[in-house]
Amino acid sequence: MTYEKIFHDIYDDLKAVEDIGQVADYIPELANVNPDQFGVHLTTVDGQQFAFGDADERFSIQSIAKVPAFVMAYSWIKSEIWQRTDLEPAGTAFNSLVQLEHDRGIPRNPFINAGAIVVCDILVSVLASPKENMLSFIRRLSGNNSINYNPLVAHSEKKTGFRNYALVNLMKSFGNIKNDIDIVMDLYFNLCSIEMSCKELTQTFLFLANNGVVPYSGEQILSPSRTKRTNALMQTCGFYDEAGQFAFKVGLPGKSGVGGGIVAVLPEKYAIAVWSPRLNKKGNSYKGMLFLEEFTTKTKLSIF
Repeated sequence: MTYEKIFHDIYDDLKAVEDIGQVADYIPELANVNPDQFGVHLTTVDGQQFAFGDADERFSIQSIAKVPAFVMAYSWIKSEIWQRTDLEPAGTAFNSLVQLEHDRGIPRNPFINAGAIVVCDILVSVLASPKENMLSFIRRLSGNNSINYNPLVAHSEKKTGFRNYALVNLMKSFGNIKNDIDIVMDLYFNLCSIEMSCKELTQTFLFLANNGVVPYSGEQILSPSRTKRTNALMQTCGFYDEAGQFAFKVGLPGKSGVGGGIVAVLPEKYAIAVWSPRLNKKGNSYKGMLFLEEFTTKTKLSIF
């Protein structure tokens, strides 16, 4: 399939669509991003690569990093993780306090902010050097040792993270945070600050399209069963309260971030990432969502 021609055709079509989204300027460092950048990259499980636009430009992946963090925790404590977080779609904003209060400090899933904070608390408990170990894990998944945290973004998030601190304190009051709050939040803010390109994202997520095995290293990250469950969780919870729309229109398991990135996988076929910084009202890339909808329509490749 001529993926690169499809990328060009969809992009040309989208140029006629006004991008009504806004960059995530509530995180000051993200307000400095050029909103007109656009990149796409696709990597197949057999190693073929297809790129378009700013596919090699690194950006803040933000909540996309919640997936490898969850995978790392899931591989350590396995099914015990479901005692700390649920696995249901939230149906509310990714930083909702109301739902967390109602559920007595148990997040609806590991991909909303509260859920990812619980995952970070788990990692602080089980890892000797959580930040270094987390970064090393992502580098192993991607096969790229130059991937790193952005300290300016992490600091920017910490300075403006009042709502995230409210979430962690509320969960602490219910006994669902076991470690020192500052240590947990330091890992969380750094996790969100990781920078990758579309190409690096597809390489990082390719194991989820390959039954849990990193194709280029042969490392088994998750069992096929847990890989299936992780993909199911991305399908139902990867786009906050727009997960139903993404499933309906795109039909792939995936995860978004407020840096404007989206990564998605088609099991046994490929991982694809798209980056367009302007976000819709739900916090997902406006043109990224449109692009992936057109992509699975034109290629007739989705899980449905």
